[in-house]
Parts: sequence; C-alpha cells; structure tokens
Amino acid sequence: MEVLSGAAFQRLENAMNAATMRHRVISNNIANVDTPYYKRSDVAFEEMLAQAIGGQGNRGLPGKLTNSRHIPINGSYPSPAPQVITDESTAINNNRNNVDMDKEMALLAENQLRYNLINQQISHDVKMMRIGIQGSA
Repeated sequence: MEVLSGAAFQRLENAMNAATMRHRVISNNIANVDTPYYKRSDVAFEEMLAQAIGGQGNRGLPGKLTNSRHIPINGSYPSPAPQVITDESTAINNNRNNVDMDKEMALLAENQLRYNLINQQISHDVKMMRIGIQGSA
C-alpha cells in the first residue's frame, strides 16, 4: 500500500518544493530590484503539471470503460519538478533591469497563500492516515 509514496502525495511534495523555490526566487528578485542589468526569474511548475496531466494521451495502460458515464483512466500522471526560468525579453528601468517591486510583492503574497494551502493539505492527508492507522481518539 502506498501511504506517503503515492502519486498524489508526490504531486503535493513537488508543489511544496515549487512554492519554497518560488519564495527564494522572488526574494532574490526583490533583493536585486536596483541591480543594473538584472533580469527577474520565476518558477515554472503549475503550467508544467497542467501540461503533463492534460497531455497524458495514450501513455500507460488505459482503463476499460464498461459504462459511458465512467471517467477514462489513463494510468498515473507524472509530476514534473519545478524549474527556474529567467525573463530576458523585457526591461522596465533605464538600467535594463526588469524587476517591478509591486508585482514581486503581489507574487510573494500569492505564493505565501499557495504554500499555506499546500501545507494544510499535506497536514490533513497525514492526519487522515494517522486516524486510519490508530483509530479516532
């Protein structure tokens, strides 16, 4: 039985890693707001996960549909690792820096909310597993 090593928990773990990485990247962007020629970075994870899930296609063993109302099963969905990408195409300031402090602060707040949500989901999953193993107290 896959308790904490299943695909769903792996996706939550990768999402937590992405949120942590994104926090470091945004903090680095904010720290370099006045650095000439600095180009902002971001973390790509949610887009890659959506592509992996949406582009699953016919990989894996398809489930057999016995009723037209059943949801098709295409095996397990991969969970990509987060990647840091750099935006080289824009320049906001005269010094060719492209960091917008207001945008970075908004992204930082959004990322904090995302991190808290993922943390709550992981805590809930672990709590449910603990209750399933130990029983309710």
